[in-house]
Amino acid sequence: MDLLLTDDERAFRDRVRAWLETHVPGEPRPLGDLAAGREFDVAWQRELAAAGYAGLSWPREYGGAGLSPVEELIFHVESAAAGAPDLGTLFVGLAHAGPTLIHAGSPEIQRQFLPRILSGEDIWCQGFSEPGAGSDLAAIRTKGVVDGSVLVVTGQKIWTSYAQVADRQELLVRTDPEAPRHQGLSWVVADMDTPGIEVRPIRTAADDHHLCEVFYDEARIPLERVVGDLNNGWRTAMTTLSFERGTAFLAEQVRLRQRVAGLAEYVDHPGAPPDAAARWARASAAADALFAMSLRSISEVRRMGQPGPAASMVKLATADAERVVGELQMDLLGPDAVWVNELSRGWREQFAYIFGGGTPEIQRNLIGERMLGLPRN
Repeated sequence: MDLLLTDDERAFRDRVRAWLETHVPGEPRPLGDLAAGREFDVAWQRELAAAGYAGLSWPREYGGAGLSPVEELIFHVESAAAGAPDLGTLFVGLAHAGPTLIHAGSPEIQRQFLPRILSGEDIWCQGFSEPGAGSDLAAIRTKGVVDGSVLVVTGQKIWTSYAQVADRQELLVRTDPEAPRHQGLSWVVADMDTPGIEVRPIRTAADDHHLCEVFYDEARIPLERVVGDLNNGWRTAMTTLSFERGTAFLAEQVRLRQRVAGLAEYVDHPGAPPDAAARWARASAAADALFAMSLRSISEVRRMGQPGPAASMVKLATADAERVVGELQMDLLGPDAVWVNELSRGWREQFAYIFGGGTPEIQRNLIGERMLGLPRN
């Protein structure tokens, strides 16, 4: 990939930089109040949409800006430098539900949901993981029984972020229990206010409530909400996960470099570990290497339309870099900083990057099988 910006790309960077200087919110995103957080996220998304910066790389026919992945990267770099808000509660809709609908949704579903995702009208959550099916996604047991023109869904999902403030859910259910594990699944769009769907927040050790359990008691979902055909949900889910592993965390990968840079001033503080400088250098190298991999992923998206198997390498490197930087943050800032210093936020969130989209063990298996041609066993 050519890493030199063209004249048009430099002009785009300058426009973005100038716009961010006058539009980045002066107040930080509210913490601890999910309703207020949603309101903040939607307001910022509407600002982006009004300025033409929503869905940067989405095709114009779906309401996006139709820009290149390089221009999207430029926007993320400039946003991080300007301290702009991240996606927050809009993450699932914008980062992988929306792209999945673009690639696999029917024209009716695309017209119904994509504009609402870009405008911030709809908040999405993900219904994939279950108590007995996290990284082993093919083991899901939540069932969807066809009853005329609807699916009757019964079961449970867990670790569902922002379910209590979400309007829609990308939901994976088993619709053919007799089929092999990776077959007989269906990817559907569920309305979170459907009768029979109950959300129970999970209180974490950090006193955070954004993770939830979701229960389905004969919730009736129209069959027309199936994306990618009935019993073909595994293929659709792999499209979703390719975005989650490959490009969904692009903004965070850019911001990681900034977090490392922000830690430099603490390396020489009294009480810093004796190997702090060497560890900071390793963390900086890990963040830079991850950024280089992100550039490669962008090049792949430009050629193929979506991330390929190499997305697992990006996902694995993201989890490792977040761990290295997070541990350094804790040693430099001290445990009390977990609650008071924005730099330490990465330490609290690193565990989500480790498990979200599949554990490191799952990613290594995928790399071995799909990229190196190693036998499945």
